[in-house]
Amino acid sequence: MKSDNTLMPLSFTRALRLKVRSEAYPWLNAAAVEVNQVFNYCNETSLKAATRTDLKRKWLTGFDLCALTAGATEYFEKIGSDTIQSVCNEYAQKRKAAKKLKLKWRVSRGAQRSLGWIPFKAASLKRKGRGVRFAGKCIRVFERERLEGVKWQGGEFAEDAVGDWWLCLPVKVQAECSVAPEEAVGIDLGLKTIAVTSDGDRLEAGRWTLRYAEKLASAQRRGHKRQAKRIHRKIARCRADALHKFSRQIVDRYQHIVVGDVSSLKLVKTRMAKSVLDSGLGTLKRFLAYKCEHAARSFEVTDEKYSTVTCSHCRALSGPRGVNGLIVRSWECCNCGTLHDRDVNAARNHVIGSRCRTSVRGNELSYSLIPPSNAYRVCEAGTISATTAT
Repeated sequence: MKSDNTLMPLSFTRALRLKVRSEAYPWLNAAAVEVNQVFNYCNETSLKAATRTDLKRKWLTGFDLCALTAGATEYFEKIGSDTIQSVCNEYAQKRKAAKKLKLKWRVSRGAQRSLGWIPFKAASLKRKGRGVRFAGKCIRVFERERLEGVKWQGGEFAEDAVGDWWLCLPVKVQAECSVAPEEAVGIDLGLKTIAVTSDGDRLEAGRWTLRYAEKLASAQRRGHKRQAKRIHRKIARCRADALHKFSRQIVDRYQHIVVGDVSSLKLVKTRMAKSVLDSGLGTLKRFLAYKCEHAARSFEVTDEKYSTVTCSHCRALSGPRGVNGLIVRSWECCNCGTLHDRDVNAARNHVIGSRCRTSVRGNELSYSLIPPSNAYRVCEAGTISATTAT
């Protein structure tokens, strides 16, 4: 019997995001109001069914909500039965994931208005001419040539904070499996320098919020809310562009990528909150995680305890410590005499300690879960480790 050793093609799902032309905005806004009515009906009905005092109390599933909303299309002018069923199923999934009796109500008007959202099934969206046809309405989009030869499975029309509408389609893409030219790299995250690799590559902080702070303050003082939202979107796009370019460069170059478990959620609660949010540390880890999955790379989040003060050459704890030691950016190991850059040394220790088992969320210490044989030994400067003594 012959065996086939060829690799199976790797496929993944990614979101195809196309901007809708402004001529369809009024129709989409009206359809979003009807979607909010269906969502709020599901929210109210599910709450009543889950808080009943008799034996008929139950958690309504997506199938139950679809049965209760059957025939409701005659009361709506924009959306059809497929959109109503998509809203019911999406609500049931979100409520189950949140483990709550009810979710937040969707508001259609006022200052606290919810952003527009119109889900649909795959069969509801058809290509037609220069755009797509949905619920009897022809909607034109930018870059329509990207829809050629694409098969989607459901999707949605989504509104951003500025008021623009986007067509979001999940499509399957075949990944090109290739071997990276270099084996492994460690990445140390920070604020002044967002990321430093074990090979010395750096991603400097762009200070995007500070760069547009004057324009943003001027727009807010004059009460131009729409202009302020556009500036916020510009800042977010500049940050995402820099993080995308850096993460793509790392994924194309290395096969195994190790990142320290810096917790952005904990740092946000400190006085460094503005710098933490502007750096996008969590966004960079998310970009690396999904890009490694698409390119058949291995991605790992490891514990970074003692990574700054530990010599990556002799494993001695001879680095600068304490708050006063933060100003020391380069130091020499008193045990082996190796000269270290603070961030590069920490990134190298991430690679060395990557064989340790990481925690589930990537932000907790995990040495209690590691067998003694798997944890790397750290010795004080000028002392001999237990393995050497024996």
